[in-house]
Amino acid sequence: MADAIDSGQIEYRVYIPSDAEAMTRLLAEVFCRRDPPAVAVGLTVSEFEEFVRLLLPQVEADRLTIVATLAGSGEMVGAMLTEDSASPMPEGMNRLSAKFNPIFDILGGLDAEYRGERSIRHGEAMHLFLLGVSNTVAGRGVGQQLVAACLEHGRRKGYRLAVTEATNKTSQHIFRKLGFVERVKRSYADHVFEGQHFFRSIAEHGGPILMDKEL
Repeated sequence: MADAIDSGQIEYRVYIPSDAEAMTRLLAEVFCRRDPPAVAVGLTVSEFEEFVRLLLPQVEADRLTIVATLAGSGEMVGAMLTEDSASPMPEGMNRLSAKFNPIFDILGGLDAEYRGERSIRHGEAMHLFLLGVSNTVAGRGVGQQLVAACLEHGRRKGYRLAVTEATNKTSQHIFRKLGFVERVKRSYADHVFEGQHFFRSIAEHGGPILMDKEL
C-alpha cells in the first residue's frame, strides 16, 4: 500500500488522524474549484471544509480512506474519502450552509432509489464518497490509483461491494475504467429543489451517476 509508483514518487496509504487538516483543505479546494454541483451552488472553501470536518470521526473509525502523498516531503496530493455504507449520518449536518441542500437532495435521490427496501449491514459495502486530486499531480493517474488502492484495501478488510455517486465526467470515467457499473442517474438540467433549477448552469455535465462494483 505505502509504496512509491515508478518515477512519480507518489505513495498511497491509509488515512491517519494527523492527515485531517491537509485532507480537509485539499478536498475543499478541489471540490469548490472543479466539482460541478459545488460550483453551481457557489460553495466556498470554508463551507466545504466544515462539511469534511463533520465526516472525519467516521473516517477515522472506519479506516477505509486512502490518501496520496509525495515521497520525501509528505505533501498530500490526493484523497479518496471512504466510509462504511452502513455508517450513520454525522451529527451537525443541519448546521452546514444551506447551499448544500440541493446537492444533498439530488444525491439523496440516487441513494434512495438504489437502496430501495434493502438494508446494508456494517462491513458489507464501502461508500467511496469524495475523490480529490491536487493540480500539482494532474495527468499522472493519481485519481485512478487512489480508487484502485481503496478497493484493494476494502477487499482485504472483507468488504464485498463498493458504491459511489460520481458527480462529474472525470470521476465517472475513472470509476468506469475500474469496473464500476451505472445503476441510477439524475439530470442536472431537470433537477428541481424548492422550485428552483440550481444545476441548470451545469447541464452540459449531464448529471450524477450512482455506480457500484462487486469486490
